[in-house]
Amino acid sequence: MRNRACRLSLNIFFLASLCVGFMLAQDAKIAVMNPRGIQPQIRQIPMATRPATLDGKTIYLVDTRYPRTREFVEALFTVLKQRYPKTNWVLRDKFGGYVDDDPKLWAEIKEKGDGMIMATGH
Repeated sequence: MRNRACRLSLNIFFLASLCVGFMLAQDAKIAVMNPRGIQPQIRQIPMATRPATLDGKTIYLVDTRYPRTREFVEALFTVLKQRYPKTNWVLRDKFGGYVDDDPKLWAEIKEKGDGMIMATGH
């Protein structure tokens, strides 16, 4: 009989604690910090204007060397040369991975090219 009374007292105490905790939690506020910190504003760069024609233009096809895509990039280069024979197509490999900068290639494209297609993988 004494065990029943102890269990009943513990259950009542537990339920009362839950109710009080729930009521206090409704008024409580929690401050949460963003682990990434304050992010800088995103600078939007508009797309380049589209040329009226590709005839006589030099277009670079830049391969970022994503794994197992070289065959696709070479096939795309061949198809573009066949479909647009009046366009000068140039195939170049980009230094490093997709996010790495390649200032020499960008300078070459700005100097000699009229446009660029970048093959970024899948």
